[in-house]
Amino acid sequence: MLPKLDKPRILDIGCGSGVPTMELARLGQGEVIGIDIDQRALDKLTLKIKEAGFSNRVQAVNCSILGMVFPDENFDIIWSEGSIFVIGFERGIQEWNRFLKLNGFMVIHDEKGNVEEKLEQISNCGYKLRGYFILSEDIWWTEYFAPLEKLIAKWQTSYTEDPHTLEELNQAQKELGMFKNNPERNNSVYFVIQKN
Repeated sequence: MLPKLDKPRILDIGCGSGVPTMELARLGQGEVIGIDIDQRALDKLTLKIKEAGFSNRVQAVNCSILGMVFPDENFDIIWSEGSIFVIGFERGIQEWNRFLKLNGFMVIHDEKGNVEEKLEQISNCGYKLRGYFILSEDIWWTEYFAPLEKLIAKWQTSYTEDPHTLEELNQAQKELGMFKNNPERNNSVYFVIQKN
C-alpha cells in the first residue's frame, strides 16, 4: 500500500529488538530510527545493525513514546507495531502528525477492536486512508505461533545450560500459551494512512 520511496527517512516507534526496523532498512535503503524503552532489546538491535553494516543509516534510541523530541516534518514514514496503545490510537495519530512530512505515511499495527471508530478518527485527524487489512487468528497461528512452537521445542533441547536463552524460551512459551488459551484475542489490524 506504500508507494516506492527513494531512501525514505523512517521512525519505528516501539521497535523492540528491531525485526521490522531491519526489514525497513533493507527494503527502503533509507535512514531508520528505532525507538524503545527496553535497553536490552535495543542492545540486540544495535548488534543487528552492526552485523548488517547499517551503522551509517540505522539508529537504536532509548526513548519513551511519551517523550519523543524530533523536528517537525522530519520523517517520510512512521511505523508503529503494537505500540500506539500506550497513548491511544487517536492521540497517537494526532501527536505524531507533526513528525511526518507533508504526504508522509503512517503504518500502524494495532488490536482489531473498534476498527470503524479508528477509521473515523483517521479521517477526523486529517489523514487519507490508503488501506487496511486484518490479521486473523489463523494467520497469527500459521505465520507466527506454529513456527514459534517448533523453535521452542528445538531450542529447549539445545540450550539447556544457557540461563539467558532459557528465560527467553520461557517467555516465548508463555506467549504461545496465551495464544492457545485465547486465540481470538490475537486478531489485529494494519492501517496505512497518509498525511494530507
